[in-house]
Amino acid sequence: MKTLLRNLGRSSWVQHAVGFAAAEFLRLVWWTNRFSLDPPNVYKRIEPDMPVIIAFWHGQHFMMPFLKLKQYSARVLISRHRDGEINAIAAERLNIGTVRGSGDHGTAFHRKGGVGAFKMMLRTLEDKINMALTADVPKVARKAGLGIIMLARESGRPILPVAIATSRFKRLNNWDRSVIHLPFGRGVIAAGDIIWVPPDADTETMQTLRAQLEERLNEVTRRAYQLVGRTDEGLHA
Repeated sequence: MKTLLRNLGRSSWVQHAVGFAAAEFLRLVWWTNRFSLDPPNVYKRIEPDMPVIIAFWHGQHFMMPFLKLKQYSARVLISRHRDGEINAIAAERLNIGTVRGSGDHGTAFHRKGGVGAFKMMLRTLEDKINMALTADVPKVARKAGLGIIMLARESGRPILPVAIATSRFKRLNNWDRSVIHLPFGRGVIAAGDIIWVPPDADTETMQTLRAQLEERLNEVTRRAYQLVGRTDEGLHA
């Protein structure tokens, strides 16, 4: 049975069906929640600094396609794993371009397409397209990695920490404590202060900025949940 389910999960038509359904469910969540911005002028505030690198925590990412307004272009980094294929189908249906590869900077970096993805993200930013990606170390929730700091250093573009929270959601018991947002509530898109990485940043500076990003992401995620009257239990998982 497990083999059958695994093979079904690799089937192109199944992946497209699930990706389509996921996108339409997220659209329903967006339409039926009363969303607000915090701060209210966030788009006007960051517009002069675009393109930006949009950072968020894994497991808090499902509603991120709705960050993009029609007048802005954006792409998102999605893994080559079969679950990533479903995410990519959903993202593209929601009008978000994708860069496929891994943020892993360990031994699997080359095998998972990390080098190619990094170059594609640099080209995306050079083309004045916003680039979105999770900041976590792979499979280690709420610990920012150096990959996103490296991208900011090499591209010269700032990092914008963001979080989306809804008052109604289901939290999964997996490694990243994924949140499935639910319809008919209220929501908030929250943004923190941007982080610039100097082009000559050394190892010590990179680590300092990595810790700063981690702190700001935790703060903005906590704030987003507070604004909808909930608690970010992922911080205590």
